[in-house]
Amino acid sequence: MKKISVLLASLLFASFSAFAVEVGQMAPDFELQGQNGTTVKLSSYKGKTVYLDFWASWCGPCKQSFPWMNEMQSRYGAKKFQIVGVNVDQKTDDAKAFLKENNANFDIVFDSTGKIPKTFQIKGMPTSMLIGADGKVLSIHTGFKPEQKPELEKQIKDAMKDSSK
Repeated sequence: MKKISVLLASLLFASFSAFAVEVGQMAPDFELQGQNGTTVKLSSYKGKTVYLDFWASWCGPCKQSFPWMNEMQSRYGAKKFQIVGVNVDQKTDDAKAFLKENNANFDIVFDSTGKIPKTFQIKGMPTSMLIGADGKVLSIHTGFKPEQKPELEKQIKDAMKDSSK
């Protein structure tokens, strides 16, 4: 019963939370260690449409989103589209174990300190932001459900069309 209460409270909190980063604003730049040990900066993706996804190893919907994100990266990567997964686990080893079971064909960065989610005021997992080629936030989405995939893909396609104008 306690787990259910905590889950409901978390979902309610996430549903009513205000984001520090809002649609139309520039996405704050950050620099984090990438999966292969290199340093990754959000600003290095300028000129591309970016799907910035905050995830954690313990998050069930995050696990469901990975195959879809792999598909989107494969489908649109050659068209100036990039998915960047920001892992928020306190223990990077937890994230690496998750990634052994859930392959990521997109860029992964690690933030065990939680600094970047605080900057973006992330309240629920997963939370994704679609960022235009100009660096402005186009949409913010919390959670992941399979029935949302067509709408999320439409937003990606629309963002790429807008950036090619």
